[in-house]
Amino acid sequence: MNANSEQRRRERLDRGIKVRSDGIYSLMSYRELCYLVLPRAVLITGMLILPLVVPTYWQKVVSYVCIYALLTLSFDFLAHFVGLVSLGGAFFVGTGGYFAAILNTVLGLPPLLSIPIATILGAFICTLLLLPCLPLRGVYFAIVTLMYPLLFTRVIEALNILGGTDGMVGVTNFTNHYFIIIMLLAFLFGIRRLVNQDLGLVLRAVKDNDQAVRASGMSITYYKTIAVFIGSVMGCLAGAYLAHVFEWAGLSSFALDFSILPIAATVIGGAGTLVGPVLGAFILVPLNEWLRDFGTLRIVIYALILLAFIVFRSEGIMVYGMRKYHQFEKWVKV
Repeated sequence: MNANSEQRRRERLDRGIKVRSDGIYSLMSYRELCYLVLPRAVLITGMLILPLVVPTYWQKVVSYVCIYALLTLSFDFLAHFVGLVSLGGAFFVGTGGYFAAILNTVLGLPPLLSIPIATILGAFICTLLLLPCLPLRGVYFAIVTLMYPLLFTRVIEALNILGGTDGMVGVTNFTNHYFIIIMLLAFLFGIRRLVNQDLGLVLRAVKDNDQAVRASGMSITYYKTIAVFIGSVMGCLAGAYLAHVFEWAGLSSFALDFSILPIAATVIGGAGTLVGPVLGAFILVPLNEWLRDFGTLRIVIYALILLAFIVFRSEGIMVYGMRKYHQFEKWVKV
């Protein structure tokens, strides 16, 4: 090497904006404001124009993506901000779907009423049934939430209620892509705001050190109940809307895919980021459609994709992208 040549190395530096403030209210210039608003604007604009630029078949796939995205958002919120690893996605979807079918076919309520009412009623029932299980943590709570959909499936099948194995048919069709997209965006930004408020700080404290929270005179069960209700609302909304998309509610509403796919989407997108799991759902659900011709072999492809992310990018796409966005690299002299 030439003695006069300079040795250089790559150095990674923070841009500094995120260091000063996580909000947009204390920024000093429009340039910094645009820097923080740009990712949000891209997300919102992209989701709103997506139904306009995809073919008719894929427009329905967009609705399915939003349904799974609500489930991933619910899973990420409960697992990484409250410490409750919930595999109850199928439980929430089935409960919301059956309530929507009952309200629409039996009581004759239109979809714009049956969906929100089924969401609230379903979330209330799910929270009530999970209330005795709130002292459980980790794998024990996960197992209980996984058992509920299996239990209800067998009860409906054995007693031949709620349509039995044929399900409840005749549900009014309601496939409004922008309805479910706006609901997803509302919950995404609402939950993100909530976890940074006082309630969110208490929920994080419950996850990190529940004994300290109890010693402070606060009820752990109360705050866990609130969190489970919020998570249930998102899942039951997905189920209620799905019932009106399929025009039917049956045993497949309790399918374990609604519990397993949110975990895979969270691994790919990045746990604890809220946006990451939603991004993971936007990757996995269309991928599932593309791989339909492979039959059961698509499970192998899923496994390989998950294995690749766990080994090479365990933090997830969103964490990696955020780090790259908030940092820059330059060459400096050694």
